[in-house]
Amino acid sequence: MISILIAEDMILLRKSLVSLLNLESDLEVVAETARGEEILPLAHRHRPDVAVLDAELPGMDGITACRQLHDQLPSCRTMILTEVGGPGRLRRALAAHAVGYMLTDSDPTVLTTAIRSVAKGGHAIEPKLALAALEAGSSPLTPRDFEVLRLTADGEDVKEIASRLYLASGTVRNYLTNIVTKLNARNRVDAVRIAQEAGWL
Repeated sequence: MISILIAEDMILLRKSLVSLLNLESDLEVVAETARGEEILPLAHRHRPDVAVLDAELPGMDGITACRQLHDQLPSCRTMILTEVGGPGRLRRALAAHAVGYMLTDSDPTVLTTAIRSVAKGGHAIEPKLALAALEAGSSPLTPRDFEVLRLTADGEDVKEIASRLYLASGTVRNYLTNIVTKLNARNRVDAVRIAQEAGWL
């Protein structure tokens, strides 16, 4: 039996996934959550074989949680589910040690097959997304740039970002200025838009 943890904040989609997977004789959902920060405690408690995580979750995004799972519970293999399959996001997921990357509108049979493949040590990447990632350019942003820009996208101001990342406010402003320059953006809002459209956020 393959045990699965599901993290998805859209309740209808999450419940549908749980029902779908539990119909399979060899799959069992042992834990589910709508919030990113609950993934690690649930994984430690239930020790799932596979974690299926939405890329965008409140509290902590699925890709960050994926990296933490790999570091703390390497036996749990992670698949990222996403509505938007930008090449930058796929690269981030792979860098965080995701072994599966699928769109939420994938055929249910494709999804269950992918979970079985991942559980057996394989990889499951949506082919058209993999091709797009190979064709697209890489991001000019550093990991710290991504942290600052992601918090900006979440609506946090300079002081809040500085507090969260243990930086001076002036340092955060410098990061934001550099990010705007690197992305040839008009301002911070435009930088967020560019990064989201490229799939980097």
